Amino acid sequence: MNAAAQIIRGQVMHERLRPANNRFVYPVFCLRLNLARLADIKVIGFGINCLRPVSIYTADYGPKDGSNLEQWMRDLLVQYDIDADGEIWLHTFPRVLGFVFNPVSFWYCYDRQGGLRAVLAEVNNTFGETHQYLISSHDQQCIDSNTRIECIKMMHVSPFCEVQGHYEFGFRDTAQTAWVGIDYFDNDGLLIKTSVGGKRLPLNQSNLWSALLAQPLLTIGVFARIHWQAFHLWRKKVPFFSKPQPPATMLSTSSTPTTIQSIAQKQELAS
Repeated sequence: MNAAAQIIRGQVMHERLRPANNRFVYPVFCLRLNLARLADIKVIGFGINCLRPVSIYTADYGPKDGSNLEQWMRDLLVQYDIDADGEIWLHTFPRVLGFVFNPVSFWYCYDRQGGLRAVLAEVNNTFGETHQYLISSHDQQCIDSNTRIECIKMMHVSPFCEVQGHYEFGFRDTAQTAWVGIDYFDNDGLLIKTSVGGKRLPLNQSNLWSALLAQPLLTIGVFARIHWQAFHLWRKKVPFFSKPQPPATMLSTSSTPTTIQSIAQKQELAS
């Protein structure tokens, strides 16, 4: 991780298992940025807090006020007693031609030995709402490719899913690739499998423009495809649920399996 930034070119996969199967795979590219070294990124066509073909605006993330993202995340780690004193990397869809829509961004928080101690999954829905899931191991161990961590679902994301159940997150990185898996379980079991991954490349002029020319409407395409797939679900007569009130808090933490089971039982009794 010597570079200040990387570009990840790959694909997103999403599969709903019931009551009707619906699966799609789309090409995407993402950025992964070292939050301590944003000022070191000097690539023609890319900018921080300024209009460029590809850009990042700090007000799109975290406190959403344009303040220092690294310091905000470090304060959060201290607040939750997570020993992540190394680099912090933001993995996100950038703004493309000024337009942004990030279904989810990931903040990777490492210790000084390079161990992954926590990940903040920042989820945005199409209604302009945000919820942050702070993911860490309850035994204070590093997160590796064998780790699966659960979080209670807190926010309405799709009108074809109720706010119930939990997510199961998995992260797998190598020197050449990056991958995130998110499985969603409702009260009846596994409902949706999602993954996004690809090849890690240095963020330089050649790699940036190659990705941009291949997908000049990346973020508009993400937004449009969400609605196109919603149309497919509606056509397949998947039940539709009205949007509830947003959660009272903007952030929640990962939960133990015992907590997951307890909340699922309460939801079942209430239904």
